[in-house]
Amino acid sequence: MTLTSRRFLTAGIAALALVIAGCGSGDDAASDSAPPAESGTPQAIVSLSPTTTEMLYAVGAGDQVVAVDDQSDHPEGVPVTDLSGYNPNVEAILGYDPDLVVATDDNGDLVAGLENAGVEVLMLPAAVTIDDTYAQLEQVGAATGHVGDAAELVAQMQTEIDEIVASVPEREAPLRYYHELDNTYYSVTDDTYIGQIYSMLGLTSIATGGDGYPQLSSEFIVEQNPDLIFLADSQCCGVTPETVGERAGWAELTAVRDGQVHVLDEDIASRWGPRIVDLVRELAAIVVAVPAGQPAP
Repeated sequence: MTLTSRRFLTAGIAALALVIAGCGSGDDAASDSAPPAESGTPQAIVSLSPTTTEMLYAVGAGDQVVAVDDQSDHPEGVPVTDLSGYNPNVEAILGYDPDLVVATDDNGDLVAGLENAGVEVLMLPAAVTIDDTYAQLEQVGAATGHVGDAAELVAQMQTEIDEIVASVPEREAPLRYYHELDNTYYSVTDDTYIGQIYSMLGLTSIATGGDGYPQLSSEFIVEQNPDLIFLADSQCCGVTPETVGERAGWAELTAVRDGQVHVLDEDIASRWGPRIVDLVRELAAIVVAVPAGQPAP
């Protein structure tokens, strides 16, 4: 399975764990292991996931970041290292002498190892809703001494997303979409984080069941005949609108026939940080461009 698919499936597993633990609310989902306010402002931060890296820089804490993991690539110029969030090495992390480590998963007993060394950890698990994203950004602001910056960022994001959603006209029947995570047909349901974004824009997924990220079959997708297809596997797997149209039986799909197969930036589409505004804006522009009279299949 591709890295992008693993990100989404990891998010789905994290969401399921939150539900089982009775932590389904946005506040609870974003409240794990926050450093106490009296700990002071950290001056040497290590980020172990691309999403937390984007959050740190978005709230104005970029100058405090001394190292980021090997998957972090935004914004440009972040101090990328060979540190891994999937297989963290506590000794390697401590080599950067951090006073705060921000991560999304407690892989390899990361938290215990760092806390035993006297290093505080802020855990920000995969967001279940957009409200979780807002709450986590505020947490990052509080943990890094940028409370005001974080509040301003969240307010701006909320305003922009509300305006974008309001610009999308309502339809008598929702457009139906297929979101492709990789070339083995893993997809997303309406119950996932990105599925909720699609729903805000008046779309509904052809995928159901599983843990929110089911593996579909080519035959099922053809049978469902989605109005739109979104590809989050162009960078990882070389999938393009042209290769989609060459798949057996796909040439006559409504989305293929009407030129509604769209390549998404895999990073933006798989992270729950500040760039979700860009994703909402991109998807809204696509939806608005679909003729209003186009019937659902």
